Amino acid sequence: MKRPTPTSHIPVQERASTGIAGLDDVLGGGLPTGHVYLVEGDPGAGKTTLGLHFLIEGARNGEKGLYVTLSETEAELRTVAASHGWTLDGIELFELVSEEGLSPELEQSILHPAQIELGETVQGVIAQVEKLGPRRVVFDSLSEMRLLAQDPLRYRRQVLALKKFFSDRGCTVLFLDDRSTSATDLQLHSIAHGVINLEQAVDQYGPERRRLRVMKMRGIKFRGGEHDYILDTGGVAVFPRLVASEHRLLNDTGVVSSGVAKLDEMMGGGLVAGTNTLFSGPSGVGKTTTAIACVLAALKRGEKASYYLFDEGLPTLVVRARALGLDIQPYIASGSLRIVPLDPAEMSAGEFSHMVRNAVEEDGSRMVVIDSINAYLQAMPGSKYLLLQMHELLTYLNHRGVVTILILGQHGVLGEIRSEVDMSYLSDAILLFRFFEARGKLLKAVSMVKSRTNHHEQTIREFRLGPRGLEFGNELTDFEGVLSGVTAYRGDLPLLGDNDRRGRS
Repeated sequence: MKRPTPTSHIPVQERASTGIAGLDDVLGGGLPTGHVYLVEGDPGAGKTTLGLHFLIEGARNGEKGLYVTLSETEAELRTVAASHGWTLDGIELFELVSEEGLSPELEQSILHPAQIELGETVQGVIAQVEKLGPRRVVFDSLSEMRLLAQDPLRYRRQVLALKKFFSDRGCTVLFLDDRSTSATDLQLHSIAHGVINLEQAVDQYGPERRRLRVMKMRGIKFRGGEHDYILDTGGVAVFPRLVASEHRLLNDTGVVSSGVAKLDEMMGGGLVAGTNTLFSGPSGVGKTTTAIACVLAALKRGEKASYYLFDEGLPTLVVRARALGLDIQPYIASGSLRIVPLDPAEMSAGEFSHMVRNAVEEDGSRMVVIDSINAYLQAMPGSKYLLLQMHELLTYLNHRGVVTILILGQHGVLGEIRSEVDMSYLSDAILLFRFFEARGKLLKAVSMVKSRTNHHEQTIREFRLGPRGLEFGNELTDFEGVLSGVTAYRGDLPLLGDNDRRGRS
């Protein structure tokens, strides 16, 4: 039996942009026109704002829009629009609940479920559509219509009648449903051409997290799964889930210098484009300063870099780097270096991935530093599958030929040193930093413990931070307890501080 083969005669469907770039990306270009779609979510999820986005985008393209509301007044809708800096010029607002409809002189009330009222509601919508001839319609909300119908069968028939009416007139319609009167209505899912679900959840700390999922969309290929989004001044912003395999490029994996000759020797030549390197060690050992030195070397080569700072303030970082002979301020001023201080408690993983993508694709960053992984993971505990999202982000950066540096702080200073998360399997290379004891002093050592691309040194070198930046010493032998975490040096090879003592004597 022959398998069906794809045909080249599949017609291209006309799309209607939702007015939200990220949502259009998830949908593969927007909503196919002439159909009815269901947008469902709890109150406050952003359904009304999404509907206004949809109508405003249509008005921008010269398409008539109609907003039919049973749950909000025209004044409330205009207030929502004004809060985002929008005007509703060119969009018709039709209130089915008016002062006249609520008048006590009338025998029937729109809020009292009766046979005549649902029919009047539907007829009122039909009359407005026939009068205005809109291309885009938002119906807010189905929960009010469900209350009027009471009988599920009658409710389904009315929704089907509206669907046919809108389809016959070529309208693209969003039905909004706040699910306040029932659980997920699978009948609506079967009727609608597509279903978009908006979800918001409150974590133990920080703001609510919002996620969007396209549950169904007939006739088109869309990006499934959950996508983070935010609702803020200016409207809704959707951050499509990052799929690294969609961004594969053919890049030459070249080796670039870290800016320190002896560190390059340890790494087997330097940092490799299209890989990520993990700087791991206890607090205060020099991980951030080493990362800044690598960034400065890239900037001096004429490359652009982005540094995402979770743990430290920007002024502190700049002052500390300058004191060590690493002046990055001119590059910040010129725009070659973007240091982005972040409050991860206020940011979702999807938004962060989107920010990094923009830095690479729009700003042209060739080096990315994330400082630190600890803050990224700990400050977003309510987010799902953070390590998987980090894996996709790192794979994406590798596909784009970016040099990525990750900083991981370990618990403890001496004795047992442990990590709260295992990033070793995600890392292409690992540079391990340690404190050690020698000649009555607390000194610092570094070793390259893993590299998937270079033949690296299997040694330990002393290093220190000083006014001249990073100083790396020769290979040291006679170390004890490196792997146990209680590192001590009892050898006779000169250390970096020995010359200082001879100079003083």
